[in-house]
Amino acid sequence: MSARDRLIVGLDVPTVAEAEKIVSQIGDDISFYKIGYQLVFAGGLEFARELAESGKKIFLDMKLLDIDNTVAHGVENIAKMGMSMLTLHAYPKAMKAAVEAARGSGLCLLGVTVLTSMDDGDLADAGYATDAKSLVARRAEQARAAGMGGIVCSAEEATAVRQILGPDMAVVTPGIRPAGADKGDQKRVMTPGEAIHAGSSHLVVARPIVKADDPKAAARAILDEMQIALWPANN
Repeated sequence: MSARDRLIVGLDVPTVAEAEKIVSQIGDDISFYKIGYQLVFAGGLEFARELAESGKKIFLDMKLLDIDNTVAHGVENIAKMGMSMLTLHAYPKAMKAAVEAARGSGLCLLGVTVLTSMDDGDLADAGYATDAKSLVARRAEQARAAGMGGIVCSAEEATAVRQILGPDMAVVTPGIRPAGADKGDQKRVMTPGEAIHAGSSHLVVARPIVKADDPKAAARAILDEMQIALWPANN
């Protein structure tokens, strides 16, 4: 895959009109977009379907978690929308139900391990008696066993996760920040080049692009950094 296939721009904006403007500004430089809660609850599902019909790939970041039957029926309908990727929390029962529901659809299911806004202290507060790296590794093993398409984790865990998952499963990493960029509410971050070297297959970048004065130029700069990191693998 080229850098263009690996960079997912997060349309983390409050309205479909703003999302449409960003997609128009970036043009054909980006082929992959993430749509999450904020935009979904402002008409973003129909927008996601329209983008998919126009030839864009869509990463629907819904982080599903419910009883098996509910997860399965949700996944079945999302697969019919033409989405490329879908997230659910990496609980074994939910993942198994989702994999069965998505079978034959081409939808890549991603297990969310530990949110990149959380660190060991946050996990302790939530009642987990383990650290982030250990929990990510366990959930990666469970995702592989369930037949998932990949996982979502911090780039800090990408190298260890890649060893668990092997070369073919997706390792999707949010919390990507170009050098010098504000971390915002993210706690476990890497630059685009570092993340590629660490073993990430796809990078999710939102604020550094969508909040930039020139989103197209910001996206191109990240693509250039990714392509340099990928260069040894392409020669």
